[in-house]
Amino acid sequence: MSGASTDAAWRRLHETASAPYRQSGRFAWHFARGKLGRDPIFRGVIERGLLDATRARVVDIGSGQSLLASLLSAMAGMQAQGHWPASWASTPERAEYTGIELMPNDVARARASIAHLEPAPTLLCADMRTAALPACDLVAIFDVLHYVDLHAQEALLHRVRDALAPGGRLLLRVCDAASGRAFAFTQWVDRAVLFVRGHGTARTWGRPLAEWTALLSRLGFSVQIVPMSQGTPFANVLLVADLPTVTP
Repeated sequence: MSGASTDAAWRRLHETASAPYRQSGRFAWHFARGKLGRDPIFRGVIERGLLDATRARVVDIGSGQSLLASLLSAMAGMQAQGHWPASWASTPERAEYTGIELMPNDVARARASIAHLEPAPTLLCADMRTAALPACDLVAIFDVLHYVDLHAQEALLHRVRDALAPGGRLLLRVCDAASGRAFAFTQWVDRAVLFVRGHGTARTWGRPLAEWTALLSRLGFSVQIVPMSQGTPFANVLLVADLPTVTP
């Protein structure tokens, strides 16, 4: 498939990854379609080659309905069928996925929708502050680390580093607390969504982007900053944090 066909490929991925959530009802399906279609993180990590084929053991922290698991499965299917754009890097043929999510309803919707995938995803209802992290090649933490205090954030990132294999990658999307009005708007929307979904109000703990990168550097990661709020009014950035590869 040529580079000119990437829009068609993304539409196919979007439809295929959303489809399993029909089994969990209208809310689960519409949420999957909306989140995959409007949030730039999903297409963004594919087009930038951040889910490359070497990263088969995936841990998704704050996984929600585990949309990433369904997307990984859809990507593998498209590659096996020869429908993958030539301009996109190959992704894992068989991703071993572990999702960790605090909200029972989200985990229930994920189990009802994607438990049939092969290999079967591990879907855990657990607190990210205490959940065991399996050995892995890639950890995704999208928009949830600010729900725990600064000490808990650092403790979790220590555990992520220890779980990752040499050369492992952390994909961490955070909100830049130094971005002024955009940060305030992002936080307001975040709290409003939580309230509407029945989670009440929640305190959040943000950091300026410079503090996020300094923390990851202290933990031994090399960090690349990728804007990841295209088409939205939010102050989100993606931190691509890689551990060094140990040479023999």
